[in-house]
Amino acid sequence: MARTPPHSSESGAGDEAANSAQPSANARVNKDMEAVAAFERDTELMLRVREGDDQSFALLLTRHRSPVVHFLYRMVQNRAISEELAQEVFLRVYRSRATYEPTAKFTTWLFRIATHMALNWIRDGKRERNQESLDENVIEGVERQVSDKQPTVEQQLLGQVKRLEIRQAIDSLPAKQKAAVFMHKYEELDYSQIAKALNCSESAVKSLLFRAYETLRARLSHMAQ
Repeated sequence: MARTPPHSSESGAGDEAANSAQPSANARVNKDMEAVAAFERDTELMLRVREGDDQSFALLLTRHRSPVVHFLYRMVQNRAISEELAQEVFLRVYRSRATYEPTAKFTTWLFRIATHMALNWIRDGKRERNQESLDENVIEGVERQVSDKQPTVEQQLLGQVKRLEIRQAIDSLPAKQKAAVFMHKYEELDYSQIAKALNCSESAVKSLLFRAYETLRARLSHMAQ
């Protein structure tokens, strides 16, 4: 009579590890496929714009206007100016349609233009910031408190103070360091995309980010206590 080999616990553990790793691997593949699809979609739309299809430009504007405005607002800290700069960014995209070549991701090209606009604005000293006051932020937070499950007024106040302090710390960085931090931390661009946006090498981007994060850690160290 044939004997059934004993079940190996090590084999079972290996199977469990493989099974647990599978969803993570699938998620990465799906994310990569989505990124490729978005890249191809943006490129296709911009090529249509190059051929005179204004409807495709409207679609690009719808897809990317909000991230560009948010990025510019983080850079210039003025909502009205960020809206104006965003309009100029997309105007420059449209004006450059005839010479567009899909040699890089559309978003890389787009954020390069946006970064250039923001740095120029900062360099020109047009700092009419009109930042929201802390009191206004607190009032908005209180108005959003609709149930006991949400943070208390005191918790919201503390959160607003911390966010304002972080914003001020980032805003005090040199312009290129600030741009690199926003693209890396908030827009989740990789080193190569940031390098193209800032027109520098990837090693220069890493150096910018290292210096920026070291400065921020020093200025905000009390928050970790």
